[in-house]
Amino acid sequence: MLLLMVGNGLQGSLLGVRGAEAGFSSGTMSIVMSAYFAGFLFASKMAPELIRRVGHVRVFAALGSFISAVLILFPALQHPAAWVLGRLVLGFCFCGVYVTAESWLNNTASNETRGQTLSAYMIVQMAGIIIAQGLLLVPDVSGFLLFIIPSVLVSISFAPILLSISPTPAFESTKRMTLKQLYAISPLGMVGIFLLGGVFAAQFGMAAVYATEAGMTLVQTSIFIAAFYVGALIMQYPLGWISDRVDRRGLVLVVAAGGAAAAVMGVIVSNFWMISFAALVIGGASNPLYSLLIAYTNDFMEVEDMAAASAGLLFINGVGAITGPLIIGYVMQWAGPAAFFALIAGLLTMVSAYAAYRMTQRPAPDVDQTGAYAPLAPQSSPMAMEFAQEYFIDQAEEDE
Repeated sequence: MLLLMVGNGLQGSLLGVRGAEAGFSSGTMSIVMSAYFAGFLFASKMAPELIRRVGHVRVFAALGSFISAVLILFPALQHPAAWVLGRLVLGFCFCGVYVTAESWLNNTASNETRGQTLSAYMIVQMAGIIIAQGLLLVPDVSGFLLFIIPSVLVSISFAPILLSISPTPAFESTKRMTLKQLYAISPLGMVGIFLLGGVFAAQFGMAAVYATEAGMTLVQTSIFIAAFYVGALIMQYPLGWISDRVDRRGLVLVVAAGGAAAAVMGVIVSNFWMISFAALVIGGASNPLYSLLIAYTNDFMEVEDMAAASAGLLFINGVGAITGPLIIGYVMQWAGPAAFFALIAGLLTMVSAYAAYRMTQRPAPDVDQTGAYAPLAPQSSPMAMEFAQEYFIDQAEEDE
């Protein structure tokens, strides 16, 4: 998974840099970046069925081969339509290989180790993306080398699963919960997850486009993008610890407001280090908010319904992730690169304001009756979400 995340993190940043060199506008690049999330969302429905039909190993090998091929083709086919198609395929394939790896991981974890395994998995995901930004500094950013490196890393990542002697896990379908049912249970959870989808897509898809249009050097671009994920690693556990002890809606309000304030600072200031600090705070606010909103949603669910909610939460987050880059890209094209931070500020402000509104609509659940917080990266697939939901269920059953 570390190698996969390095490969995935590098290609997203690299395309943002190379798109500017090729003369693509921010509006065009927003379509390119949005295509990844469309493919990811589509695969979240299709990949489990593929695995049930042909097995984990074959799906992993087939989709991984497509990833390696597409990464090599990007510099050879520098046309917006080709890049949109390539990103669509990458989103589908990365989701498929994540589902494969995460289902295996979940099958191996026990009730006693699931929480630690989730934490380690989240750390590895974030570390992979951070390491990837360092690879931007490898010479030949205008050539093929930086596309070959992620292709090789992804190819090597196949080995642990393809050569594993452990049995493949059984893949079972989880019953679905409608979006209407999910909204009725937790309006804040659903609305917040949707808005955060746009924030995550901005970080993962449009940060490199912003950095290029803002005139950052490659070194500055790599530091700027990495800052989002360093912030996520730093703040995930402190905010998780606090969330188990307070009204989670109040924490959502404060954390989202803090991220929005940092984004406003990103609009106002021009100093690179201040902008990077704003990225650090935004990443430290928005990424834990994802896990926080899932935990809050579970506080209002029966144990037997927790797993069913995962599909709805993922779908609504995916819709937000698809629309986020499109809006940001075209507004950047009209208003300049500062629109990147301005729209993130707007999205996080809406999360904070809606949390404040929901606090007036019903009392908070007793802190002693709320579920445990589980760290989860927004880049995870449906299996990681179900993995986290099983952890919530384990904790709830232990409490009972």
